[in-house]
Amino acid sequence: MLRKSGTGLLYTSQQNISLNTPKQRKKVKGRMKCWGDMRRSDWVFPTAILSLYGFFANCRPAEPFLTPYLVGPKNISEEVVTNYLFPIWTYSYLSLLCPIFLLTDFLRYKPIIVTQGLFLVINYVLLCFANSLTAMTYLQFNFAMVTSTEVGYFSYIYSVIPPERYQQATGYVRSAMLTGYTFGATLGQLLISLADTSYFHINTITLGLMGVALLISLSLPMPKKRLFFKSGSGVSVDTLDEEASEGGKDTKERCFAWENLKRSGKQLWECLRVSYSSMKMLKWSLWWALATAGYGQVFNYVQLMWDHIEPSSTSSVYNGGVEAVCTLVGAAAAFSVGHIRIQWGMWGELSLGVFSAIGAGCVFLMGLTKNIWLCYTGYAIFKASYMFLITMTMFQIAVNLSMECYALTFGINTFFALTLQTILTAVVVDNSALGLDIVTQFLVYGGYYCIISVLFLTQGVYTVCKHCHESADRPPENTDRPPQETLEKQRVPDTQHAKEHSIP
Repeated sequence: MLRKSGTGLLYTSQQNISLNTPKQRKKVKGRMKCWGDMRRSDWVFPTAILSLYGFFANCRPAEPFLTPYLVGPKNISEEVVTNYLFPIWTYSYLSLLCPIFLLTDFLRYKPIIVTQGLFLVINYVLLCFANSLTAMTYLQFNFAMVTSTEVGYFSYIYSVIPPERYQQATGYVRSAMLTGYTFGATLGQLLISLADTSYFHINTITLGLMGVALLISLSLPMPKKRLFFKSGSGVSVDTLDEEASEGGKDTKERCFAWENLKRSGKQLWECLRVSYSSMKMLKWSLWWALATAGYGQVFNYVQLMWDHIEPSSTSSVYNGGVEAVCTLVGAAAAFSVGHIRIQWGMWGELSLGVFSAIGAGCVFLMGLTKNIWLCYTGYAIFKASYMFLITMTMFQIAVNLSMECYALTFGINTFFALTLQTILTAVVVDNSALGLDIVTQFLVYGGYYCIISVLFLTQGVYTVCKHCHESADRPPENTDRPPQETLEKQRVPDTQHAKEHSIP
């Protein structure tokens, strides 16, 4: 027995020695070097961690089945969900957007992302274990915190990476978000259709994924700069922290000094003036606000429309599969914007009008049809057209503005869109006003998109006619005549020759 145990010990020691061969040490060293290089990179590590967070935070298998879960296992009526619960989210979102937008820059982004992860966890704890109407009411406020803090996710990356990496990092971050949402919706549909999983267990799986997202958010590096609330000219936040720890509160108080606040106010005003002084930028921003308000209403209440056409209690539910397909189609439409080469200054407004008309037709189709598959198809086309246009609009605004001005424009346009959405909710949905049923609501949203379409079609036709008229007024170029540069070059030696032979 002593020999056996000795042999076992000898074998174990030989095995450990084999793991420490030069080849193994080189492999481990290479992995550690790769990790170290990624940590030291000025953009790879924060982009990778934020993309990972975006994937898990948006991977919510339970989200496409929220309405069936509330109407079914939670035993809340469709009228209460439509006219009472969902409007609370809209009102809360509007009240939180401005303070969160300013705090995001002031707190340097990471705390806002961590807060979003925390509220996502709370969101699904409530959905899993709370049953009262009061808890579901607070749930709407809690989810408004989640959506209002999304600005931190989209703006964090620009505060930690160099400008030359903006486009590349933005592609990764947005792709991770869309991939997470698509994967989550697909997973939820597979669990419902193939494994016959209950809504409760899908929510517990989502809760676990949100816990992973929260842990990932804690590992994000803290940004060292702000866009607006800067602590002083040329002074980084780390320098301020070091000086404050050495010299007391004097340096910290400088961050809140009147001069710094005044400087931030001037910068905000200058960005506001630059962003909205151009008529072209104003038109793009107007469509952004108007269309996003309508899209938000359709997106928020489309599950109720599906449940109205085919009740989830008596029919198979394909919400997850439809959302996954719609996200992929929308992502493809958004991706195509970068590969379309047209003169947006001439055709942009007409494009906004045409695709808004398509969106209006799709919303009318969703409101009038009794066929669930036609409703699904209308939603897919509607979402794809919106994703195409909003990507084009953001691109047209971003190419003409600095990062600070674009961030402010993004916030203001979102605020105005949410204000319009709140007005629509208060008038059309809320029980204290019209309190319309879900079918009539969609007819109202279709009419709303018709107004947007007519507005931009009219302006688009006028712009195209104006461009054509200006082109017709220009004198035609004589193709037989040499270019002007060639003529000027020919004149130079002739002039010199004349000077040489002129009489003094």
